[in-house]
Amino acid sequence: MSSYVIKNGRVVDPASDVDGRMSVVVEEGRVARLTKSSKLPEGAQVIDAAGCVVSPGFIDMHAHLREPGQEYKEDIESGSRAAAAGGFTTVMCMPNTQPAIDCSSVAEYVMDRAREVGLADVIPVGSISRGLAGERMSDIGDLAGVGVRAISDDGRPVMNSGLMRRAMEYAKAFGLFVIAHSEDLELAAGGVMNEGAVSTELGLRGIPAAAEESMIARDIMIAGLAGCHLHVAHVSTEGSVEIIRRAKQAGAGVSAEATPHHLTLTEEAVADFDPDTKVNPPLRTEADRSALIKGLADGTIDAIATDHAPHNIIDKEMGFEGAAFGISGFETMLPLMLSLVNERKLTLKRMIEALTASPAKIVGLAGKGTLAEGAPADITIFDPKASWTIQSDRFASKGRNTPFDGLRVLGRVKHTMLGGRIVYSG
Repeated sequence: MSSYVIKNGRVVDPASDVDGRMSVVVEEGRVARLTKSSKLPEGAQVIDAAGCVVSPGFIDMHAHLREPGQEYKEDIESGSRAAAAGGFTTVMCMPNTQPAIDCSSVAEYVMDRAREVGLADVIPVGSISRGLAGERMSDIGDLAGVGVRAISDDGRPVMNSGLMRRAMEYAKAFGLFVIAHSEDLELAAGGVMNEGAVSTELGLRGIPAAAEESMIARDIMIAGLAGCHLHVAHVSTEGSVEIIRRAKQAGAGVSAEATPHHLTLTEEAVADFDPDTKVNPPLRTEADRSALIKGLADGTIDAIATDHAPHNIIDKEMGFEGAAFGISGFETMLPLMLSLVNERKLTLKRMIEALTASPAKIVGLAGKGTLAEGAPADITIFDPKASWTIQSDRFASKGRNTPFDGLRVLGRVKHTMLGGRIVYSG
C-alpha cells in the first residue's frame, strides 16, 4: 500500500482540537502522524494541499443508495462514486430498498457489494418493521449480528406507538439506535409542501409543522421509556429544534441532523413548481431555516446529513403534486455548507465537526471521524475558494434531481482518501 504525505494544507480535526498548517503522513492505510516538521518520509507520494483544507473523511448518516431493487435510480457503485466525489468516506444507507433491509441477507448483500466497489464504507440501516409496513417487527437481533448499527422505517414512520416501543427496547438490547423520520401521517396526508401562506397562494396541499413536531415529542418520550438512543432525521422546523434542545437539557438520549437543503432553501423555492424542490419533510419558512442554522451552530443539531435521494427523470417529471420527494445531495453538500461559513453563520470547525466527529460518535464508529494517530486514513481534501457551477448532468450519481443546477458556488473536493487509497480526485 502506498504511503502519502499531504503537505501545505490547513488541517482541521475537531475531534483532536487540531486546526493549523501541517502535514499529514499516511502509512499502511492509517494516519501515521501530523507534523510541522519539514523532514518528511522519503519515497512517499506527495499531495500538495496548498490553499486547501484537510479534514477527516465526511460521514453521512442518511442517504439512499436504492440497491437492491431500484438500480435505475441509483446503485451502490454510482452512489459510492458520488459520495466520494462529495468528500464522503462513510455512508449509512436507508432501508427503503426492494426488498427492504429487514433481514441479515439483504444487509449482507449491501455490505458485500459496497466492499466490491471499494469507494466508500457503506453501513446499511435495518428496517424497524418487515417490509417497512409498520406491522411486524424485523428481526433486529439478526440485523445487529451482521453489523447493522441503527434501525429506521425511514420515509414510512412507525405510527404504532406500541411497535415503536418494542423496537426501541430491542434496539437497546442489541446496542443499536433508532433513526426516526418524524411525521404524523394523518396530519401530513396528501401534503406536498409546507403548510402556510405560500401553499395557500400556490393552491398546493400543505404539511403542517405540527406533523413533525408531535412525532418528535412522542418518540423522545418512548425512547426515554425504552432507554434507547433516538436520532431525529432531517429536522426542518423551529419548533422541532426547540423540542430537541429542551430534551437534551433534560438529559434525554437524543441526537439530530439537518440537511443542506433545509439549511439553505425555504418554501419560496417552490414558487416555480420545480419538482426538484419537493422534499419530505418540506422546505419550510425563513424562520425555520434560521432556527436550524442556530441549532446546528450551538450543537442542538449534531450532524449534517444529505438525505441523498436520487430519482430518475420519470419520477420527477410528473408535475409537482405527482413527483417523487427528494434531492440528489452528495455532490452539492460541501459548497452549500460552505456558503453558511462564508456568511459567518457557521464556523468551519463546526461544519467539519458536524460531518465527522459528531456522526462518528453517534454511530459508534471507533477511530473514524478523526485524524488522530493510528486512525484509518479516511481523509477529505477540499478547496474552500474553488469557484464552479453545479451541473447535474455531470454528477457521478444517476440522480440528476437538484434545485441547485446552474448555481455558481464556492468550495470543491479535490481528493477523497479511503483507508489510505485515493478514491476520488477532482
